[in-house]
Amino acid sequence: MAGASLQDQLDEITANTRHLVQAERLAVGERAVVELFATGIEERILPVGAVAPAFALRDSNGRPVRSEDLLALGPLVVKFFRGRWCPYCMTELETWRDLYGRLRELGALMVAVSPQTERQSDFMVGHHGLPFPVLSDPGNKVAGQFGLVYAIPEYHRAYYKSILVNIPFVNGDESWRLPLPATYVIARGGRVAFAEAYADFRVRPEPESALGIVSRGR
Repeated sequence: MAGASLQDQLDEITANTRHLVQAERLAVGERAVVELFATGIEERILPVGAVAPAFALRDSNGRPVRSEDLLALGPLVVKFFRGRWCPYCMTELETWRDLYGRLRELGALMVAVSPQTERQSDFMVGHHGLPFPVLSDPGNKVAGQFGLVYAIPEYHRAYYKSILVNIPFVNGDESWRLPLPATYVIARGGRVAFAEAYADFRVRPEPESALGIVSRGR
């Protein structure tokens, strides 16, 4: 969909899924979204104006990446995502891939963070041609500091297993915990300048919104 917004692309994935998947199976995911939203998790994420926690995580090649080192060079976009098994996440990351040149022209850097193992991230970086570091967050420890982590309910775990999405294998632990997909812009001083996350995994902020914050903060 050349020229389409990110949300337009995500809505197309949703429409195709509704066309292909039985209604009773779709209802499982719908229930999980409604229940997650009802917990108020969106209201508890690390907000604009807060000091972002410093972190050090390994990239897809096993190299340590420190947020403090990146912030010494410029503003930092931190994109939390669920995993390479999520088509919404991959569409979003590919959109950021295509905008990465603009982000660098603005003097900013970017990292993508998920609980998946380094090996999974390595597969993903190569397959999708991602130019920014993809970092592994074992046990969602950093995502937890940003207020993004939730446990997948038992009934939803059964659904994932039925479609061969093996989250414990991808993440390398048995916790069945994921982060909300979230976009943060952290200013060079370490404060959060932009923060958006949604309980509905089918909804994501437009990258242009974050790029606008980066541009105004130059």
